[in-house]
Amino acid sequence: MNQPVTPSNPPHLVEQLIEFANAGNQQRIQLTDGTVHQGWVMEIEDDRLLISTGFSEKQGKDFWISFDQIDLARLQYWDAQQSNWANFVIPV
Repeated sequence: MNQPVTPSNPPHLVEQLIEFANAGNQQRIQLTDGTVHQGWVMEIEDDRLLISTGFSEKQGKDFWISFDQIDLARLQYWDAQQSNWANFVIPV
């Protein structure tokens, strides 16, 4: 299904989110409402992704997040070589 290109849905978003998921050991995703999910991106579909959390919890939780809920300017991944969080930039 073709979706209109908007700031929340830039061209090739799925491919860029796959690159984001592979960029580091863990990912941090901030939503437009300010909620932050930290964990591992497990699946990416045409309009949403699945993140599995559990970093500071005893039991992880899985969250399906639609692309329009994601603040694309606030994606981060854990850079193991630098031992810190790095920003992941998706061109709009």
